[in-house]
Amino acid sequence: MNGTSTALILVGLFLAGGIYSFVKQGMPKGVIVLLGIGATMCLAAGVLRIEGLWS
Repeated sequence: MNGTSTALILVGLFLAGGIYSFVKQGMPKGVIVLLGIGATMCLAAGVLRIEGLWS
C-alpha cells in the first residue's frame, strides 16, 4: 500500500465520520448525500489503487 491509497482511504473514513456527525446535528439531507458520495468515491479510489498494486 502506497501513500496515495492510504491518504484516500483516510480521507474517505474522515468524511464518513462527518456523515455521522451531520446526521446527529440535523443538517440538510442534500449536504449529507454529497458528503456520502465524496466518502464513497475516496474509499473506492483508495481500494482500487491497492487492487492495482496486487495485480
